[in-house]
Amino acid sequence: MEAYAKAKWVGYPVNKVRLVMELIKGKDVESAISILSFTPNFAAKSVMKTLKSAVANLIENNRETTVDTNNVFINTMYAEEGPTMKRFKPRAQGRATRIRKRTSHIYIKVATKE
Repeated sequence: MEAYAKAKWVGYPVNKVRLVMELIKGKDVESAISILSFTPNFAAKSVMKTLKSAVANLIENNRETTVDTNNVFINTMYAEEGPTMKRFKPRAQGRATRIRKRTSHIYIKVATKE
């Protein structure tokens, strides 16, 4: 059994999200959530929220069978670069500097060990 969740327009750059995802790659869900809860990176909160959503989707979509959450593991996960919002900041002597606010899309697929 598999289920997935995606979070789009997450307000963190994709390289910082990928750093957090490397910590939990291939782990079971219980240990991944405990690792993410103690990770001081701001992107860990969004990754944990998406992971919990994927587990909830797995339980919701398989109502006819009981899903043991101890046997659920992360099957696939990746982060893609989202659209970049461009802003300008005034600088000295009438100049302006471009500020790029980068976003990312998070995809997590969980499965059960059978």
